[in-house]
Amino acid sequence: MSARASNMLKGGVPMQEIEQIYTQYRQDVYRYLCSLTRDAALAEDLLSETFLRALTGLSGFRKGACVRTWLFSIARHVWIDGLRRKRHVLSGDELLARYVEEGGPGAPPFETQVDARALAARAKELLQTRRPPAGEVLWLRAQGYSFAEIAHRCGVSESAARTLDFRTRHWLREQLQKEGAEL
Repeated sequence: MSARASNMLKGGVPMQEIEQIYTQYRQDVYRYLCSLTRDAALAEDLLSETFLRALTGLSGFRKGACVRTWLFSIARHVWIDGLRRKRHVLSGDELLARYVEEGGPGAPPFETQVDARALAARAKELLQTRRPPAGEVLWLRAQGYSFAEIAHRCGVSESAARTLDFRTRHWLREQLQKEGAEL
């Protein structure tokens, strides 16, 4: 056991509880990470990092909150941190294309035969025809920002950011399909 884990246990979190959380949610978090990364080995690495972060933040977990949602949030942030560290792996255009194709983090993928870069380039052109907050909201969301962060940056409410994201993504998919893109 690492010194870090040992210190957490000294803080009053019983090992049995930690093992129970890991056993109960491991597969769900792993599948979620696989859907984000499309890479089983990377998902395993991120899974370890996710539970390590959860372990270190367990004392701050609010009683009564949903553990699964909390772990998914940590997993998403671990994934985004990895992307930011390795920006050369996925460009912003590729993230935008993936986001438009998939419908957002954790959504099931759509079959596509369109080159992701060409799709992203066309998506950027189409977004420039929309009113300013719509394109910016979608772009920031594709970059991994939370709706709260997007709302703050764009000067809109969080629910408005969610609505703009949903409607703009839906509109963008329709436009691309009208042009013959197979999503």
